[in-house]
Amino acid sequence: MTPSLRVAGLHYAYPDGSVALDGVDLTVHPGERVALLGPNGAGKTTLVLHLNGILHDGAGSVEITGVRVDPADRARLADIRRRVGLVFQDPDDQLFMPTVAEDVAFGPANLGLRGPELNQRVDEALAAVGMSEFRDRAPHHLSFGQRRRVAVATVLAMRPEILVLDEPSSNLDPASRRELAEILESLPITILMVTHDLPYALQLCPRAVILDRGRIAADGPTPDLLADTDLLHRHRLELPFGFAPTR
Repeated sequence: MTPSLRVAGLHYAYPDGSVALDGVDLTVHPGERVALLGPNGAGKTTLVLHLNGILHDGAGSVEITGVRVDPADRARLADIRRRVGLVFQDPDDQLFMPTVAEDVAFGPANLGLRGPELNQRVDEALAAVGMSEFRDRAPHHLSFGQRRRVAVATVLAMRPEILVLDEPSSNLDPASRRELAEILESLPITILMVTHDLPYALQLCPRAVILDRGRIAADGPTPDLLADTDLLHRHRLELPFGFAPTR
């Protein structure tokens, strides 16, 4: 089976010479839900931005469902960006149209979809995140948690093969946090979740990867990694007080 994601020997340094990625190897298979953990400055965002060619020019390679990310091939890059759906930490970075339905339709419409096919994409995506009844509302009239669900819908409408979420639980109240978790657990899609929320990682992702100083420091079952206190401390990861991960 072709992996959803294969990163091989990925290196990247910023113009000032600071090394952000130092030989990253990572393979994620279809349907996996993987948490990407690590302290600030570990290289997590830099890695994610390589998945659809926003960052490039370093050594190594990135393949999405067997297709190599090649920024020089504009047609291929457009296809890669359809396959990799990024959900940003702040939903307001993705919502800018007058209504929820128009926001969700924006991406597929740019692919040339029109009429019933476009409407079906919007209906499916809103139903998947439980926001169908809000389709005619202005996004800025929604709660933060509702806006985050709509942001997920804007990506799902593109029918991506990998859903990448940046800190999906941040700034959510407990009910919104639970609702989003239920939605993500129900999606038949490969998920890579960047998070500092270790309990959320344990709840949603059977596998976790710790990235630190641009290298993969650990890769394994999430309960095992979170139960390793020394490992967490070495990489500046902290469980909430009183939280004890169990198998």
